[in-house]
Amino acid sequence: MLYDPIPWSEDRLELGEGARWVDGRLVLVDLLAGRLLETGGDAPGPLRELYRLDRPLGAVAPVAGRPGRWLAAAGTGLALLDDGRVDPLLDLESGNPVPARMNDAVADPHGRFWAGSMTYDATPGGGTLFRHDHTTQPAVTGLTITNGPAFDPTGTVMYLADTPLGHVDRFTVDPATGELSEQTPFLRLTAADGFPDGMTVDAAGNLWVALWGGHAVRRYRPDGSPDREIRLGAAQPTSVCLGGPDMRRLFVTTANYGLAAPGPVDGALMAVDVDIAGLPAAAASWTGRD
Repeated sequence: MLYDPIPWSEDRLELGEGARWVDGRLVLVDLLAGRLLETGGDAPGPLRELYRLDRPLGAVAPVAGRPGRWLAAAGTGLALLDDGRVDPLLDLESGNPVPARMNDAVADPHGRFWAGSMTYDATPGGGTLFRHDHTTQPAVTGLTITNGPAFDPTGTVMYLADTPLGHVDRFTVDPATGELSEQTPFLRLTAADGFPDGMTVDAAGNLWVALWGGHAVRRYRPDGSPDREIRLGAAQPTSVCLGGPDMRRLFVTTANYGLAAPGPVDGALMAVDVDIAGLPAAAASWTGRD
């Protein structure tokens, strides 16, 4: 048992993000470096590089029924990572009047791929959450730095963070269409808490939130009340994922980006065991070419 958070490898990432448990291992990205990485969940070890892109890589989701194939939020749009190739699919943000890139992304339990964007200078309102199904369209606009989304196990509740505002909102999701409704405030955090970054929902429906600048991860009950806080030596936690033995090992990516004097675990992948299990990453449906 890991009772306290420990570094899971000796690697230190500039902007670790997008931790997902897929097919018995952890995948994550070093976002600005465009690297897709993996490691095991049983014992600490080095991060292995799967892909290196020539553009920022925000996050990936496995493609349903296609082991080793990934749908990615990369550069200014979506790409397919397949057999060593990087195939651009859609350009979503090159027309933004301010230079922009994709940020966090995830598949929901119904196979839809949700990908958020932001401008490089974090222009207020310059980001968008896109939903990719049979078509790709904006689902939430007017965001600043889009993080998440995270979905409950049924795929009918979505949590979405706008990081610099300290906001996490909750939406109802139509399982048949993916349409969003009933947007309500879920969390309103202050700078003293840290800023909500990557998130995940466990098997009991609790929301885990990485707190950028807060040295911590928090677990919130579905009613929004705080349930647990895990303190970290790293200043900038960026994403969270439950996996490993019995799906009860919490992995936390961190970043040393922007730190004048990074500490020894800033940028590390951290791990600690917890009392509630998570769920494997959902796969994205993809009906494109074989």
